[in-house]
Amino acid sequence: MTGAPTRIGRYAVVEELGSGGMGEVYLAYTPAGDPVAVKLIRGDKLNPDSRARFEKEAQIARTVIGTNRVARFLDADPFADRPWLAMEYVAGRTLLACVDDDGVLPLPLVASLGALLAEGLHAVHEADLLHRDLKPQNVIMGREGPKIIDFGLGAFADASQDSLSHSGMIIGTVRCMPPEQASGHPRVTPAADVYALGTVVLYAAAGHYPYDGLRWEAVAAQVTNPKIGPDLSGVPEVLRPLLSSMLAHRAEDRPTLDEVSDRCGQLLQAAGQTPAEARLALIARTTGGGDPTSSKELPSPSVEQLLADQAETDDGSDLVGPLDSPPGPADEDDEAKDEERAEPLPGGTGPAPSPKTQPKTRRGRPVASKLVADGLRTDYAVDPAL
Repeated sequence: MTGAPTRIGRYAVVEELGSGGMGEVYLAYTPAGDPVAVKLIRGDKLNPDSRARFEKEAQIARTVIGTNRVARFLDADPFADRPWLAMEYVAGRTLLACVDDDGVLPLPLVASLGALLAEGLHAVHEADLLHRDLKPQNVIMGREGPKIIDFGLGAFADASQDSLSHSGMIIGTVRCMPPEQASGHPRVTPAADVYALGTVVLYAAAGHYPYDGLRWEAVAAQVTNPKIGPDLSGVPEVLRPLLSSMLAHRAEDRPTLDEVSDRCGQLLQAAGQTPAEARLALIARTTGGGDPTSSKELPSPSVEQLLADQAETDDGSDLVGPLDSPPGPADEDDEAKDEERAEPLPGGTGPAPSPKTQPKTRRGRPVASKLVADGLRTDYAVDPAL
């Protein structure tokens, strides 16, 4: 782990799990020994606007509920020297690795994958967020089925054409981008995630992307050209209509996620399988029937010592995440500015309470959980004492 940090926030880093266009991701542990995945954001992705959007999206990401298909958001520090994001650690292989190692999935398992991931994305969209970077590398096939990772990084995934070319490491993302995003228009709609899901389903069914090339420019030129249709070779005939609609050039021509789920359900019904049966078959196929956590999730003795050393040096100041921590001395100057402005609460209609009457985080930011709770109370007129 040469050059890797030994600690990020309150998390003890054990090993690097991978790296890509956004940064590096590490396996780390909480002081109590719980595994987490922590991602450090690359320096060239940083600017004041992206940090602010990351903070906003990180706070909202905590509120995503109603799905087992998205790795849970745990914590983040948008204003660290290198911003980081801590997520639930999902043990298992990526969908990309499963297909590359074991071959494409049978049609019923492809339909199950599409339905499950559509449900996960639907929950993300219900929280008024987008993933923006869904691809086979960002789907982990674990013991509970497929889970979407790297959720919460949407603030940094609004790539322009200039950033697409950096070091050639992000070409997989270009292959999965909808035309509107590959054209350099970052303000995309939920239809962008539908398109990306189509590329994931295509890869699971046929082992390739809708467009390909040796350089990102060649891929982007195909994606953005309405006269060049996606490559659906190798796709089962009954799946082609769904994929054609999901990969439609115009965002308004793509189906909703509910429609994707319904059509995947119809494919399962035609194949004589229930959704539950297909999910179990998908898990058995992609995990080999064993326990995918056996080699990665259990800490070694050296990790136990690392955690013990951390416990001896901790003063308890970082048991609360950066999004919920009290203001530091460097942030006290912001309080006067906070007195002068009253920002609306998430989901609420009135101004935020005075900074003097609510908990504050560093840099004068209110506690994320307090913001969400107050927003819900405003919407539903719940007694603040509850």
